[in-house]
Parts: sequence; C-alpha cells; structure tokens
Amino acid sequence: MSDDTIRLVTIGRIVRRRRRLLTVLALVGALVGFGTSLLFPPRYAASASVLLPGAWEERELLTQAQIATSSVVIDRTAATLGWAGVSGSELRDRVSAEAADGNIIKISGTAGTPERAQRLADQVAQQYVTFAARISGDNTDPEAAAGPEALRKMVERTSLRITDLATAAGQGQSVESVQTRTELAKLRSALQEAVNKLDEAGPAAGKAHTVVMGPAARPSGEAPPTRTQLVVGGALLFVLLAVIGHLTAARASRRLRTEPEIAAALGSTLLGTVDVPGERPAHRPEGRGARARIRRLLGVDVRWDIPTPRTSGDETGSRIRYRRVCARVRDRLPAPRRLLVVVPDGDEIARRAAGQLVAEAGGDPVLRVVGVSVSRPTVPERDDESGALVVLGAGNWTAVELAGIAEACADATHEIVGVVVADAVRARPTRAAGHPPQAVMPAVTVGVDARGGSA
Repeated sequence: MSDDTIRLVTIGRIVRRRRRLLTVLALVGALVGFGTSLLFPPRYAASASVLLPGAWEERELLTQAQIATSSVVIDRTAATLGWAGVSGSELRDRVSAEAADGNIIKISGTAGTPERAQRLADQVAQQYVTFAARISGDNTDPEAAAGPEALRKMVERTSLRITDLATAAGQGQSVESVQTRTELAKLRSALQEAVNKLDEAGPAAGKAHTVVMGPAARPSGEAPPTRTQLVVGGALLFVLLAVIGHLTAARASRRLRTEPEIAAALGSTLLGTVDVPGERPAHRPEGRGARARIRRLLGVDVRWDIPTPRTSGDETGSRIRYRRVCARVRDRLPAPRRLLVVVPDGDEIARRAAGQLVAEAGGDPVLRVVGVSVSRPTVPERDDESGALVVLGAGNWTAVELAGIAEACADATHEIVGVVVADAVRARPTRAAGHPPQAVMPAVTVGVDARGGSA
C-alpha cells in the first residue's frame, strides 16, 4: 500500500469496510458542529446598494468602498443608531462594502436580528452618502448651492457691460480705440473661460449626487454559517479526517506483501503460494475485554487495506499447489522427514493452510504445527525434526516481526527450510452436480505439543 497510487477503489474499500466507524465519527462531528453553533449566536445580514452616477475607474470604486467602511462613517453610524454597548469599533467588524458592476457600492451589515441588520445597512449607506458628498464638494445647502449660480449671473452682467463699453469706444481706427476694444475682448474671453472651468469643477462634472438605491431588504434567514451548515460540515470534516488518517496509516505501513520480501525477511527460500478459501479478506483477531468488544462493534478488528480476495479456481488446481509444496519439502529434507510447521498466532489463513498441508502430506513428511507469538516468539526445542517450515499470510507482518520469528527458530536450532505464503480466496458459491465434494481438512490443534500427519 505504501507504494500504490491512491485510487477511488481504495477510498471505496475504506468506506465499505469502515462504515460503522465512519458512521460513528459522522455523528460525533455533527454533535461537535451543533455545539459550535450554540457558542455563536445566529447572525442576519442585510445589504444596501449605493449608485455612483457617471464614469468611474475601478480603483476609484475600490476607494469608495474603503470610504464606506472608514472609521468616520462607522462612528457616525454608531452615534446615530445609539445601540447600548455597541461602539464604532464593534460595528466595524459587522460592516463590509464591495464594488459591484454598474458603479454600485454594495454595503452589508450583520446583526443579531433581521430588523437590526436592515437598519444597520441603511444607516451606513446614508452616512456614506453624506460623507462622500462632503469630501467631494457636493453640498446640498441651498445657500451654498446658490453661490455658483450667482457668480454666473454676475459674469453675464459683466459680459454685457463689456459689450456696452466696446460699443461706446466707437469704431474709430485710432490706436487708443483699437487697444480698448482688444482689451475688452480679452477680458470677455477670460471671463467665459473661468465660467467653463467652474462648470467642469462643479458637482455636475459627472461624479455627484450619490444615490441610495432604496432601503435594504430585511433578511429572511440566518447568515452563513448556519446551524445546519455547521452540523453537516462537522460530520463531513470528521469523515474526511478519518479517510485521510486511514490512507496515511496505509502508506506508512511496513507490512510485507510480496513473496520475495517475505522470504528475504526470514532468510529462506519461497517454496510456493497456496490458496485458502475464506469469506473475509482479512483475519479477525480474537480478544476479550471492553476494548476488544468496542473494536468488533466499530468493525476495526478486520483489516481494510487488503484487497478483495480473488475467486478461487477449481479444487484440483488448489490441491496440486499443496502437493507441489509438499514435494519441494521432501526434496529438501533428509530421512526421516520430520518438520516443524511454524504459524504466527492470529494468522487464521496461515493456520488453515498449515492444516491443509498436513492433510496433503499424508505423513511424508511428518509435520508438526506450532503457533508462535509474534510479539515474543518462542519456538519449541528441536526434537527429531529436520528443520522448520514457516507458513504465513501476505500483508500481515512486518520485516522486524518476521526477523524475530527467524531468530526464534535459530535459537531453537531449527533451520528454516522454506516459506509458504497463504492467500485468501473466495470460494465458488455453488458446485455443479456430479463434482466430488471438497476434501474436509482435519482439525489441527495449534500449540507447542500439537502434532499432525501420521501421528
């Protein structure tokens, strides 16, 4: 698994074989999300739109959005609202503004009730319009607005007076008359240019009269994240973390899966691979106590990272593999052929394969099956056996654990003559009529004093 690419089938296997655990974690995540929603009161958001007539560049719109959330606007809003215990600094975290398409500044306010959210958005929009008009020179005071108009009328009267003076100067061609008419014409042109510049710099230049586009709509639902979103998000987060944890653990796993790696860890030769029919893809370790019961209840006592067993072939082919292994063992042993079969404790597939080997050997060689604890491996002392045969399932043990078994065999003066790897396969659901029934494997007691074969 550590070198495999993570595929959808791997995630599907996690969901299928860890569905109980994932269900429990989803419920825990939902409870955590619900508890989080209780810590944060519900919030409601309302938005008001402000239109900026004329042509505006994008950076200018961003500047206006910053002005809408400036401390001056927010402080004036807080003073106008007069909410108890709510200052301008606190409102600043509840107000946001962004530039939308069409020269529109969208101002949003968040509060604990729909009414307060609506009022907050409306008041911020109003204070922004007032402040923007002030800094842009747009003043709606009638007296101030009458000033430019009075100046224009004065310029018009002055222009008419200049015309009268030019007429009074006559049409003479004297130097004084020509100079007078020239100076009067320059004065008229200068006055007209000043009036044009005044019009261009005035509020009517295209960026005046900021307008609030109606009151903010009262929110009908909570602002995200809502309680439902927190509950669903908590459940999904816990499930996602569980899947990631399984994938990380599988990639960090050091269990050996290939036959050459297993044989190299034991320092011996691979004699063959045999099939063991089984319904479950992995061994289910036995255990007692509350911890073991919880593991069985959550379904974590069964390995998930072992691929689904392939469908077994015919019975004849399976028995041929066992017989070939026995033949290789006989070729390696001197007479009398007696051999100790070492099976790791908890490896149910290997135990069944060892029993089938005993049945197929038929007393030649004589096989004695013993179970060995992987954590503290101890192999019985050599009696009249010519060596040890290690039978184990693939993907269950690490190189360190297998090296411990090899050292235990060496301490007991047993030479490992070979390794047999057992693979779990799915038995065929039905058997055609007329076929011989499958041979029943003899019961083999796993232990130090257990003996098989002709004994």
